[in-house]
Order: sequence, then structure tokens, then C-alpha cells
Amino acid sequence: MIEQRALSMKSRNGMRFFAGLLSVVLFVSCGHKQRVGTNLFTAGSPVGPFIHFQYAVYLLPTHNRDPFEALRHILAIGPLRAKLVDKLPEEPAGLFVRARLEMNVAKNYVPPKFDVVARFGHGLTEEQNNRFQQSKEAFILDFAHPSRDVWDGLHGANQVIEELAREMNGLVWDEETRRIFTPDAWHEEALVRWKEAIPRVSDQTTIEMYENGEFVRAVTLGMNKFGLPDVAVQELDTSSETAVGNLINVFTQSLAEGAAIQKSGLFKLDLHAIRNSALREAQLKSLKENAAGMACVTPKLGVVEEGDAHNRLIQLTFEGYPGADTHAQLKAAIDSLFGSEDSIEYVEHTDELLEASRKAKAELPRLRDDFKAGLKPSEYLLVKAPFETPDGGREWMWVEVRAWNGNDIEGLLENMPDKIPTLHNGQLVKVRESEVFDYIRHFSDGRVEGNTTSKFLHGEESKEGASRKIVKRGFVPKCTD
Repeated sequence: MIEQRALSMKSRNGMRFFAGLLSVVLFVSCGHKQRVGTNLFTAGSPVGPFIHFQYAVYLLPTHNRDPFEALRHILAIGPLRAKLVDKLPEEPAGLFVRARLEMNVAKNYVPPKFDVVARFGHGLTEEQNNRFQQSKEAFILDFAHPSRDVWDGLHGANQVIEELAREMNGLVWDEETRRIFTPDAWHEEALVRWKEAIPRVSDQTTIEMYENGEFVRAVTLGMNKFGLPDVAVQELDTSSETAVGNLINVFTQSLAEGAAIQKSGLFKLDLHAIRNSALREAQLKSLKENAAGMACVTPKLGVVEEGDAHNRLIQLTFEGYPGADTHAQLKAAIDSLFGSEDSIEYVEHTDELLEASRKAKAELPRLRDDFKAGLKPSEYLLVKAPFETPDGGREWMWVEVRAWNGNDIEGLLENMPDKIPTLHNGQLVKVRESEVFDYIRHFSDGRVEGNTTSKFLHGEESKEGASRKIVKRGFVPKCTD
């Protein structure tokens, strides 16, 4: 599951146009041996030898029966044949659980606020949320087992915490993913969706995406339930969040299914090799026609930041892909794995088109002020600006704004350049506000504003226009030791 501090779940097919004549460029993809840098994550399987994680039941507001008695009964009849202990072994040889009753949650086990639960809680009504905010007690369970028991241990723990929440008339808290569930919602997500021997990892974890400086950071929560590191991708743009979330889900699923990091430091992502059919078929069905269905990533030692899980961390990098910076390399990896498409509009700058552009440009001061004040979570802004081609022409492309200072706009290129070999989709670029031709503003509620020139680029009003679809085969570096 992908959740957010600031998350967009909308994908966008880019559109751009040229002024003047255009020549055809043949795109050729060829593999080469990827050169990896330093600070690599340890080769081999990253699964740790032992697994520890925590669930809890928030009581509404206090217990009306002995929770220890309820837990002992649940453990006695199954589904988890775990030993209830006062202290968990650091190196458990079997299945163990420790329980404690926290009687001052306001101080020692603080629940998330009402508005956070209203937005991200699973299955809660407003009345349940109000009762949750008044909770005084939480029954906290810590589970431990060797990694060889990962699936039996996790499935059994998921059942135990559900039954305990039902018996205690409480709510399930997943401390590892920081999510709150009604018992019914927990049953659906943590158990009903578990249809195969190895579950879909994204059903048991979450991905946080949030503004981190000028860009967005994506990081998982909950991977320690599998004895695995959490995973982060640094410095992505808002419009790439869905694709990056899917890439992370494919990577974490591969790890859970036993894939290992090679001695070279490389890791091959192959959608066709995913064993979980639910994830595999969903991703394969969504691929664009030029998708390779594969990517080569370089896992590195991640730096744990405030708010991350207390766990090891892998930072995914994409050093084997072309591009002048890490942003372009990330986009190239996404295009390789899932495919991409773009189109070119050949247009004449008619009076009608220029008037539409003038109206769009009149909105730029307002947009600049709104951007400087801070856009809402999952809201983002694109501007269309010109880039010089080697033959002296201009190629107009969309840029997602990441910084705006006076007349200078910095952002990530959202199109595949056709005539400029030094530019790559996703590359960090600078444009000038005075040269912006149009804008698109994506709001958090799904509304879209701007793109006033688009109706003159296609359809009946595009008298001089014609278009050409770009389908560029994704580049795949060699990814073997």
C-alpha cells in the first residue's frame, strides 16, 4: 500500500510541441556494463536471521475484561502456537510473544490525531475515531521468531491481533506501518488479500512520500516484519510518485521472494520473475507497449532520517542509466520497467494560440505566490517552456516546478526530448518565467487548471497542427555479475 505525507496517485502522459520544422530522430537502445559507485548495500540476501515487530490493540477507552486472559486463550487454541514470555529472546529459536498493558497512552503510546485518522485510518467511522481519540489504554504485543518462520509467524500474528481486537472491542494498531484499523478492515487487508504462500508485500507495508527539501522522498515502513530492510528513493518529483511507488513494490516483493543483491552491487528487477501472481499480473497488465518489464538498480546503504523506521535502510539508485543527473537516471529506469509514451505537436503560432498563451502567462504571478506559500500535499505545478535545439530551433516541453525564485524556475523535465541529445526526461533544468508559454496545475482533489493552449494544438481548432507519437524503447543496462 502507498500512503502519504504528500502523495499523488495520478499519472500523466506528457504533451509538448515544436515551433518550426522538425527532423526525425531514430532512438537506439543498447546495453552496457553498469558501473556502480561506493557505499553499496551488502551483497547476498538482505534477510536478517531474526524478526521482531510490534502490534497493539487500542482500547475504547479502557479494558472491560482481562486482555492477558484473552491472549492466553487465543494462543492456546491457535492460530499462532507462540510462547508467551515476559522477555523476548534476542535470538529466538521459535515463536514468541510478549504482552504489556499500557495504561497511559496519552503520555507513552500517543495515538495519531483525529484528522490524520480521518484521512488515513482504515475502516473507522467518525464515531469510532472520536472514541479512539479518548483511548486511555493499549494492549501491546511484541512478536519474535527466526526468519525461517517469517510467513507462519506473520500470518499467525495478524490473526492473533485481529481476534484480540474483536474480543476486547478495540482497534488494531500496526506499529511498524503506523496505521490504525477496525478489525474488519484489518481482516480484509492483512488476511483476506493473503491468497498465496508469499503475500503481496504492499498489503503488509506502506510507502510514505513527503516533501524533503525541493523534492519528494519515498520510504517504506513495515519491511522489518519480513526481516528485511526498508527501502527509500530520494529526490523524485510529485508526478512520478505512482511509478516510483510501483517500482519500490516490485523491488520489495523480489526481496521477500528471496532475490539477492549481486556481488557487483547490482539488482535485476524483472516483472516476469515475480512469483506473487496478484502483483505480477497487475503490473504486467499496466505496461506500455515499449516497456522492457525489467530494470537494473543499485541498492546502497541508506541514511535513516527522522520519522523513518528503526530498521536497516536500502537507498535505491539508478547509476547504470543515461542522464546528466540522478533525476534523469530515475526516469530512465521507470521508462525501462513500465514503459513510456509522449507525443509531439507540430503547430504554427497563430493569433489564437498566442492569445491563449498570453492569458496563461497572466496567471503566473499568482501561481508563483501560491508555490512560494506552499502547495497542498499531492498538488503540483507544470510549466511549458522552450529549449534550444542544435539546429537553432526550439523544443517546447513541460517542467514540473521544484523551485521558483523571481524569473528563475527550476524543475524536472517531464517529456522525452526529441532533438536535444544532451537532455533527458526527468533531468533537472532551469527555465525563465518570462519565456513560459502555458501551465498546468494539478490539485490534490483531482482538479486540473490551466493548459489553455491545448485546444489549439489538437482537435478541430488545430488547423495547421499535426502530431507524432514517440514510442522510445526503454534502455536496460546489463545487470549480471
